[in-house]
Formats: sequence, structure tokens, C-alpha cells
Amino acid sequence: MNATLTAVVVSLFSAAAYAAAAVAQERLAARHPGTGLLRLLGNGAWWCSVGLNAAAAVLHVVALRYGPLTVVQPLGALTLVAAVPMGARVAGRRVRAAEWRGTALTLAGLAAILVTASGPAPEDVLSMPEAVAVAGATAALIGLLARRGARPGLRHATASGFASGVASALTQTVTVAATDRSGPLLSVQVIGVALLVAAFATAGLLLSQTAYRDGLGAPLAMVTLANPVAAAVIGLALLGERLQGGAAGVLLALAGAGIAGRGVVLLSRAAPEPAAVEDEDHPVAAVLALRPETASPEPALLPRPAPGPEHLTPL
Repeated sequence: MNATLTAVVVSLFSAAAYAAAAVAQERLAARHPGTGLLRLLGNGAWWCSVGLNAAAAVLHVVALRYGPLTVVQPLGALTLVAAVPMGARVAGRRVRAAEWRGTALTLAGLAAILVTASGPAPEDVLSMPEAVAVAGATAALIGLLARRGARPGLRHATASGFASGVASALTQTVTVAATDRSGPLLSVQVIGVALLVAAFATAGLLLSQTAYRDGLGAPLAMVTLANPVAAAVIGLALLGERLQGGAAGVLLALAGAGIAGRGVVLLSRAAPEPAAVEDEDHPVAAVLALRPETASPEPALLPRPAPGPEHLTPL
């Protein structure tokens, strides 16, 4: 198995874990809108989502060791593809035709990107000044997006996608530098960049949790699209990654990105009315359409009917 194929296979497992974590985060945000960080720290369900994110992140790190950013990051769109059957499973229904169309478009677009972006295992890394410059520019952009104002869900989701994309680019620098036998395992560069990775990964997690308070569909789409954009810019501009096929390869990659983007948007389109989800052919799983004000309570939290005289509850 060559390096690129290894990166693709590992990315598939990573996307499935990220999808499960996103669904868990959204359900938690729907049940407890406005919950602060301190209360989340005492919630077991939140820690389960953190564990899923951590497992997905480990797999993502492995993928970054074997594949370039221009291959690994677009595969993050598979997170939304994986979330569709998960949502359908939770809702107790079949995947709808429109969801299959969104899945097909996403996969077709990703295939076009993989054809042009496939390359050898990464060797170049960001220097410490480059890493600091990227971190500073990204932090400023995140601060701009996270300010108070309209559409906080989409803005926080975009900021989360940028933070996660930059964290992936920095992670690749850490993994390549740490496994380079010509230098020390824990050099100043490795430690410094690893701290930046921790900061941006944490920021991405918290920003996505905030974004999911407005529902999962549209915010997850923004995270899915912003993440590879940020990583690809770094890979192409600073790490010497190139698209295969010259000008034709660039056009094919752009077309693939457009097709995949259309598929992601189709998959993430939320139903306007929760009651209509059962009757109309909306291209999104019921879980993805949940909003804080429409989320149904858990069955265990529903009040039990009072027993009548003929059904006395034993002491």
C-alpha cells in the first residue's frame, strides 16, 4: 500500500469518528443551549464527544504523515457524508434520494481532487517564523469572525474550520519533523509548533460547539468547506505542494471543489420546519436538522403516565 492510499484509508476512519463527534456535540447543544464551558466540563456526554474528536484527530495525524495536505484535508468533507446515515439511523428511517445525490456529488468532487492532488509523502515543514506568522494571521482572522453580530453560527463555524485547517497544517510539520531521524525528537521547533497545534485544535473544538447551537447542518458545512481551504493555501504557498497535470489539473481540481461544495451544501440543507421532515423530501438527516428550540426531549426525560387505581406501583 503506497503512502497516498494509506492516507486516504486512514482519513476515511477519521471522518467517521469526526461525524459521530459532531452529531454528539449538536445533540448536546440542542439539549443545553447557552451552557457555559464549566458546566460542559461536568457533562459526561460532552466528554464522549471530546473522546471521539480525540480519536479522529489521532487518525488524522497519521493520515497527515503519509499524505499531503491537498489530499488529506479535502477528505474531511466525508465527515458530512458519514453523518447522513448516522442521522438516518437515529431517526429510524432510510436515506432519502436527495441525500444520495448530495453524497454522490461530494464523492465525485473528491475523486477529481484526489486525481490532481495525489503526491508523495510530505517532506517539507514550516519553519518556526512561518508557523508563528501563520498562527498570528489566523488568530486575527478568528478574532474578527468570532466578534458579536449577526449569524454567529456560520461565523463561528467558519472560524472553527480555519482553526482546524491551520492546526492540521501545523500538525503535519510536527509529525514530519519529529520523525526525521536527522534531528532531535523534541527540538524547539517541534515543541513550539506542538503548542500552537494544541491552541488551535482547542479553539476549533470550542468554536464548533458554539456554532452548533444554531443546528448542525449549515455550521458543519461551513467547517467542512473552510478547513481544507485554509490547509490547502498553506500547503500550496509554503510547503511546496503542487497539483498534478499543470493547467488542466488546476481546472479539474477547481471543478472537483465546486462539485464537492455543491454536494456538501445539499447534504447540509436543513428542513425549515421540523414537522415537515417526516413528510417532505429534505436532503438532510433528522439529526442534522435539529435546532435548540425544536429538539425533542430524550425518552428517559419524558414524564411517565400516572398509574391508575388498577395499576398501583409496588412499594
